[in-house]
Amino acid sequence: MTLRHVVTWKMAAEDPAERAEHAAGVAARLQGLVGVVSSIRALSTGVNALDIDGNWDVTLVADFDDAAGLDAYQVHPAHQEVVSYVRSVAGGRSAVDFEV
Repeated sequence: MTLRHVVTWKMAAEDPAERAEHAAGVAARLQGLVGVVSSIRALSTGVNALDIDGNWDVTLVADFDDAAGLDAYQVHPAHQEVVSYVRSVAGGRSAVDFEV
């Protein structure tokens, strides 16, 4: 079994340039966890590419062997640093975890 962790964020900034900068910062910081958090099996991030009403700003898709791997990721100090940044710029978060 693989556990897929999908999270999407809406940035708090109203200015489009600032929102884009924050979204890129979130994506880059998350991507930087590859090779640092050993329980990550695959990870991709993306900043919204289309200006469609209702779209959110940045998404994470990460795969783990199991719930224990996701738990290890969640509490890892490097991930906690990213969480601090994300919380400082995000205005909303949505997540789902499912087996693939």
